[in-house]
Amino acid sequence: CARAIRIRRPACRIRPRGHRQVTGLGGRLAETETTPPQIFALGDRALVVEFGRTQTAAVIARVRNVAEHLLAHPLPCVTDVVPAYAVVTVHFDPIAAMAHYHVANPLDAMREAIAGAIAKTPEISKRRVRTIEIPVCYGGEFGEDIEVVAKHCRITTDELVRLHTTPTYEVAMLGFVPGFGYLSGLDRKLATPRRDTPRKRVVTGSVGIGGDQTAVYPMDSPGGWQVIGRTPKALFRVDDIASPTVLRAGDHVRFVAIDAAEYARTKAGAR
Repeated sequence: CARAIRIRRPACRIRPRGHRQVTGLGGRLAETETTPPQIFALGDRALVVEFGRTQTAAVIARVRNVAEHLLAHPLPCVTDVVPAYAVVTVHFDPIAAMAHYHVANPLDAMREAIAGAIAKTPEISKRRVRTIEIPVCYGGEFGEDIEVVAKHCRITTDELVRLHTTPTYEVAMLGFVPGFGYLSGLDRKLATPRRDTPRKRVVTGSVGIGGDQTAVYPMDSPGGWQVIGRTPKALFRVDDIASPTVLRAGDHVRFVAIDAAEYARTKAGAR
């Protein structure tokens, strides 16, 4: 996924509870769950809170906790909170912020407000973790790249399916298109580069592998991931205004292998 282009301004560094510095190779600061986040401006209507530059489980969990806290306890003038792998982007209304904080430069005021909210964020999320099962028909017309992935990984397609359905994955973030959940937890044996030439259209429900991640395409869209199967389960419901996306950051996901007949039955029942 694309990183936001940051406009470099003086960063606000926050020293969280239990902060400790760990020196890594070459004397550089190793990024752990206690690395102080930095806050950068993204134009004049948003601030990016960066918790690290590596996609570790601890960083992803901290991002999710902070985003949940900001959404549950909205700050004045904030219009949106967008979590990613290692950052949370906080959008705000600059005109409203100028009036609310009685300042000419709302960026500094919003920095301080966000830093204060982060300091109050619990270390552990209180949200109940959901486990969502996604049925997948692997190979054939549903997974046209399965042989490519199996050859790259030097395994059989049966072993590929076994390795792909064994883990319990975690939704690290949503992005790319509505409902597209980037899943962490893929077996390293299945890591496969993206296609050299992306497809103009990847069919809704296609299950793909891109590098060391796996995901389900929730709608028809262009895409460059290796398609190994397809699910009949709808992950984006345009008619559900309250909750159109099935997956949420922090959810657990398990894939269950099904055959073509069960795929057809499930697909028909979902209509």
